[in-house]
Formats: sequence, structure tokens, C-alpha cells
Amino acid sequence: MTPFIVLLVLVVLTILMTVKVVPQQSAYILERLGKFYAVLQPGVNFIIPFFDRIAYKYTLKEAAVDIPEQICITRDNVQVRMDGVIFIQVIDPRKAAYGISDYTFAVIQLAQTTMRSEIGKLDLDKTFEERMTINRAVVESIDEAATGWGVKVLRYEIKNITPPQSVLNAMEKQMQAERERRAVILQSDGEKQAAINVAEGQKQKVVLESEGIRLRQINEAEGEASALKSVAEATAESIRLVAQAIREEGGAEAVQLKVAENYVEQFGKIAKAGNTLILPANLADMGSLIATALTVVKSSEQKH
Repeated sequence: MTPFIVLLVLVVLTILMTVKVVPQQSAYILERLGKFYAVLQPGVNFIIPFFDRIAYKYTLKEAAVDIPEQICITRDNVQVRMDGVIFIQVIDPRKAAYGISDYTFAVIQLAQTTMRSEIGKLDLDKTFEERMTINRAVVESIDEAATGWGVKVLRYEIKNITPPQSVLNAMEKQMQAERERRAVILQSDGEKQAAINVAEGQKQKVVLESEGIRLRQINEAEGEASALKSVAEATAESIRLVAQAIREEGGAEAVQLKVAENYVEQFGKIAKAGNTLILPANLADMGSLIATALTVVKSSEQKH
């Protein structure tokens, strides 16, 4: 029984050494007699025991690698502490195995040096505004070098930018001064707009008042003109009716009587108004006076 068990154990070990199961999204580097032979794909793979060995195992998933914090000097000679995270993926397992000894370490070092180089091109204020530009520059620089390592750099993100405390205090004072300046500007703009609105309101008030006065004067003038026209038309109509009545039968006698009545009425008013009364020399000759008036009326009729 003992030799049989030993043989069975050897067979099982041989089978285990012959069959290699590669997980999904993984790649194994197979070497035969110390030399690269193949890249084992996900699934069941068979190898020759004692001749073949799995030299490297890589995951093909995207991996996030932390970039340690480092000190960078800006163009205006300010030291800032910066760290980040870079996302990489193995796309060629063979190059990753034989192109470089440790691609993760290489990517980290290259990311740090590229970051220092990019920060040295910018002033401190620009480092906060140009994050996307810096990230893109780091990705392009590392991706170009990592092509020979079988690694693809997908993206890079800056996590923190920490200036010295003295710079932070100065920036805080600057931001406070800027906020105060904006508040003063907003207040002055508000006062200016309020003054403009008041002036505009006064202007519109004066315009409307003058327009009202103009319209009132026009209406009054039109009313007076209409009244004068009505009076003139009424006077003309009355004169026409009087003239027409005079031309009719008995009209002259009526005029004589009306003139005599007015004559006597006016002298009566004069007598009532005072104690002294001056009488014309020909007061008794009433007929000649009426005749003279009729002569004037007839003369007017002939002219018309």
C-alpha cells in the first residue's frame, strides 16, 4: 500500500503542476527553461512540469497608485506640498515583465519629477487654477515613457496643494481685501443706480407735468376759441335775423320803436344815477333822431 500511495501522490502533484488556471482579467508569464515562452490567458492552461514555470503574474484591471506628498517650488519661489493619485493599467504583460523591473515604482518616480517640473513653470496663484493643465501634462509625459513598459497611464489627479502657513495667511488677507473691495464696489454701484433712478424719476415727473400743462393750455385755448366762435356765430346769426326782420313789412317801424325805447331807457338810467342831468338840445325832436337812425340802417342795407 505504501508504494501505491506514494505513486498516487506523485500523480496528483504532477497534475497540479501541469494544469494552471488563470483568473479573469489576469495574465501569467510562462518561462520555459528560464526563457520567455508564452503569456497564459484566462482559463485552463497546461504546462510541462519542471521545465515551465510561472515567472510573473499581472492583473489587467485598472489600478490606482498613490503619489506620495512632495515639496515643489513654484516659479515665484514658493514651496508647496503636493500629492496625487495616478490610474494605470497593464496592457502588455510581456513588456511589463521584461521592459522594467518595477513599473509601479517607475511610474511614481516619473509622476513626482514631472509634477515638480510643471509646478516650476507656474506662479503660486496659477497652480490652483491650472489643475487640469497640470494633470494633463503629467499624463502625457508618463504615458510616453510607459509605452515601453507595457503600461497605459489613464489619468492623473492632484489631491492636495498645501502652501506654507505664511502664504496661507497672506492669501486669506488678500481674499478678505478682495471681498471688501467688491462690497464697496457693489455698494457704490447700488448708490449710483439709486441716484440715477431718482434723477430719472424727477425727469419723467417734470416731463409729465410740462406735458400736462401744455395739454391744459391747449384745451383751454381750444375752449376759448370754440366759445369765441360760438359767440361770433350767435352774434352774426342775430344780426342776420335783425337785418332780415328789418327788410320785412313793418320792420322799419319796429326799428323806430326799438330805438326810441332804448333812447328813453338810457336817459332814465342816467336820471336815476345822479342828481345832475345834461339833456341834448334837440331832445324834443325825437322824430328827427329816429329818422337819422333809420337813414343809417337803410344805408347799411344798400351796401350789403
